[in-house]
Amino acid sequence: MHATARWEHFSHQADIGVRGFGATLAEAFEQVALALTAVVTDTATVAPKEMIRLACEAPDTELLLADWLNLLIYEMATRNMLFSRFEVHLQGNRLTAQAWGEAIEVKRHRPAVEVKGATYTALKVAQQSDGSWLAQCVVDV
Repeated sequence: MHATARWEHFSHQADIGVRGFGATLAEAFEQVALALTAVVTDTATVAPKEMIRLACEAPDTELLLADWLNLLIYEMATRNMLFSRFEVHLQGNRLTAQAWGEAIEVKRHRPAVEVKGATYTALKVAQQSDGSWLAQCVVDV
């Protein structure tokens, strides 16, 4: 056996499901956005210092959820930001929103993973028997 031959274990995280519940559909979309941030870091460490406006549209609410999360993932990556507060407005299959957050500070936020995208796996938007709303999907990390 050569001195350079070896093996090791390395960490590999599986995909993660995110789920939001709310009294309204908009609130469920806000909560699933918080769940998305919580995949990356503790949301309590993210100060809502800067607000950005967002909008997306899709043929139905499930695809709108995937588009919403992918829009947030894109904004996090391109703006180098994390978000901790959301205000979502829905009109049919059009979403407009405001997201508040701040620039990523690695020492303080300690990002655990990078979310690559929302998938259609376990994609579900539904009103529950008690009238509340559920919004969920699996995100690729």
